[in-house]
Amino acid sequence: MSDDQLRPITQKPNEPSPTSRHSIMLLTTSAIGAALLFLSGLTLTGTVISLVIATPVLILFSPILFQTGIIIFLATAGFLFSGGCGVAAATAAAWLYNYIAGKWRRGAMAEQLDYARMRIASRARDMRERAREYGQKMQQNKAQSQEEFHLSQIYQEGLLKLQAKNMRRLVNY
Repeated sequence: MSDDQLRPITQKPNEPSPTSRHSIMLLTTSAIGAALLFLSGLTLTGTVISLVIATPVLILFSPILFQTGIIIFLATAGFLFSGGCGVAAATAAAWLYNYIAGKWRRGAMAEQLDYARMRIASRARDMRERAREYGQKMQQNKAQSQEEFHLSQIYQEGLLKLQAKNMRRLVNY
């Protein structure tokens, strides 16, 4: 028999066979996921049973609001805990699936964080450069407007002198 015939169907030809470490991780994750899922179902069942039992008590003692508050609190806490265990089991199962399918990599999160950090740093440099350019333009505009103001004052003084000269001519006639 050739080496390719001994490999499982789901394994790619160039892919190494799973190690005992992978098998132990698979078994551990499966056991934790199953335990959390069982705990979630058990908690949900207990919460529903306690609500069924507590409803007649709640109706009989409805004038006493303290007990009502306690029962509502306990029911809410039971549902939230049950839902949390279910979410934890589903998350563990999804992670396990991604890990077995090879979609999970150790450095993926670090690479994403490095990429995000580099993009933020790049944007910060761009914004700093834009702010510097804007400041230079504002200084140039300020200097230019001061120069234009100075030229307009000179122009106005020249007009006033010309008008005064023309007024003198008119007076002399």
